[in-house]
Amino acid sequence: MADTLEFQLLNDFQRDFPLCPAPFAEVASRLGVAEGVVIRELEHLRREGKISRVGPVFAPKRIGASTLAAMAVPPEKLEVVAQTVNRFPEVNHNYEREHRYNLWFVVTAGSEGRLQAALGAIEQAAGYPILRLPLVQEFHIDLGFCLNGGEKRPAPVARAFTPPRPLEELERRLVMALQEGLPFFIRPFQVLAQRVGCEEIEVLERIRRWCDEGIIKRFGVVVRHHELGYRANAMLVHDIPDEEVERVGNALAQAEGVTLCYRRPRVLPDWPYNLFCMIHGQAREEVEARIVSLRREIGLEACPHEVLFSRTRFKQTGARYA
Repeated sequence: MADTLEFQLLNDFQRDFPLCPAPFAEVASRLGVAEGVVIRELEHLRREGKISRVGPVFAPKRIGASTLAAMAVPPEKLEVVAQTVNRFPEVNHNYEREHRYNLWFVVTAGSEGRLQAALGAIEQAAGYPILRLPLVQEFHIDLGFCLNGGEKRPAPVARAFTPPRPLEELERRLVMALQEGLPFFIRPFQVLAQRVGCEEIEVLERIRRWCDEGIIKRFGVVVRHHELGYRANAMLVHDIPDEEVERVGNALAQAEGVTLCYRRPRVLPDWPYNLFCMIHGQAREEVEARIVSLRREIGLEACPHEVLFSRTRFKQTGARYA
């Protein structure tokens, strides 16, 4: 990437963004530029669509509830059905993939009850049954995206999910304020505090606590990989014996090129796969070769699998918990 400042902001600040009263000044100090230059560049990257926001990525199911969902839609009706699904604010990602189940989307809500209500409403509006695939176990869900081919960070330890604790009223208001990301002002946390109705230090302490507890997976620049040239996006799914899932999941999670890895339930007879991972690349051939290599390295050549490449991106926004 020709622009060194742009590259540094996109690559180096996807996590561990300064949680201090003047974070953009701190970033500027590290990069050796003026604070105003950093703010203007981030605004420019957001306008160009290269980033969606600067802010938190919340861990799935630690607040609220969410699920991956899929539909099998006749190809001639896909565009209309996708737009119907997009109208629901609970839907934050919606993609066409190469498969009989050709519409894949993520639904997020403030509680399990609201999630199920949203799924029912989407199903009724779209006119097709939903394949519901909630997260069972994570092996690697960081959502950072290394742009320079550097070493991948170690994957987190696999963890089964416990029901989320209810948010206090102040926390609920803070989640709402954070959904759009940090405002690009000199004291962004002070702006958030005014919106929430508390002190700046309380906002910072709450965010730090959520990061320490794993409720926030990372806090920083959220890039849009498609706009950065990574347009070959494949979901690789396997049917792994239950007693082997954790071993295989951890191996895939630490493999080069794997950006997400998680366990979801089988839904028989329609969906026999229980281990999912995502691989992004700049060219389809590159991703296909990496998948062949991965399956050979980890000894998965005998395991049933499918590769679902993305085609149309119908929607990509941050999750809406409140």
